Parts: sequence; structure tokens; C-alpha cells
Amino acid sequence: KSTLLHALAGIIKPTAGTVTFRGSNLDAMSDAGRTKLRRNAFGFVFQSGQLLPELPAVENIALPMMLDGMPYRTATDTAILWLERMGLRALATHRPGEMSGGQMQRIAIARALAVKPAVVFADEPTGALDQATGREVMGILMAAARDNGSAVVVVTHDPNVASFCSRTVTMQDGQLGGVR
Repeated sequence: KSTLLHALAGIIKPTAGTVTFRGSNLDAMSDAGRTKLRRNAFGFVFQSGQLLPELPAVENIALPMMLDGMPYRTATDTAILWLERMGLRALATHRPGEMSGGQMQRIAIARALAVKPAVVFADEPTGALDQATGREVMGILMAAARDNGSAVVVVTHDPNVASFCSRTVTMQDGQLGGVR
């Protein structure tokens, strides 16, 4: 399932078939072109958040914007707005080691959505969380993505997580199944 997600996001090339986004075949793009596409059009939320432990929350959120050329002040101002939206403004200067799992996932969601991506790819976004926190995080992810105009592609083994999605595609033994 993660391999499919990585192929859809242009991180790896599929062994068969093609991935097309907005009329462009990702496989035909250069590495630099795929990197630029991922930076500008895609956001990522991973199971463990993948936050940089050396950076405070505000800079973890601002980093993708700065990598895309946004000035530090503008990026951190945007990051602060996302922290407020996530109810985590008080954690702006905290590093990941000073946060709970749910707080880190909300920071990861803010980082993914702050760049206003067309698509957010979420790989087991609640896998490291208890069920109640997982529901809270999924609710936040889906509401923020909807408000942002972003589509969300989620890979999960958890039917509770899948219940947040408007469409689900099952996969078993590497084969895609039905669509609900």
C-alpha cells in the first residue's frame, strides 16, 4: 500500500503503468521536475510525523515553504497561522521531543497543508496514535484539507480511518479491489 502511495506521489516509478497528474506523466519528468511537483502540488503526512527533531514546530511547518523560496518571515507567519488553526500556538517554539504523538501529527498536517497542495498523501497517519487521538487527527486532517481545497489520499489498515474518506479502494495481496 505504501508502495502505491509512493508511486502516486512520484517518489518512485511504477513497475507497470503510468501516473498522470494534471495531464503530465510523472514517469516522463526529470528528477528535478518530480521534486518541484512534490514541493508545489503535494503534501505528505507520515505515520510518525517525520518532523525534524532539531527544529521547533513553527520551523518544521515553515521549512517546505522556505525550500520553495518563501522568505523566512512570511513562512513563519504562515506557520503560526496554521499552529493557531490546529490549536497548537503555544507549541510554536517546542521541538518534537517535547510534544505528544497527537500534537506531532497535527504539526505534520499543518506542514503538509501550509503549502496549499492539490493533494495530501497520508501514509498510516494515525498508526502511532490511540484510537481517540486518531479520530481527532483524522477529523482535523479532513476538515483542513476540505477548507484548503486539497484532495487527500490515505493508506491505512484501520477501518475507522477509512470511514473518514468519501471513497475507499481496497487492496489485498498487492491487487486493487473494489471502490466504495
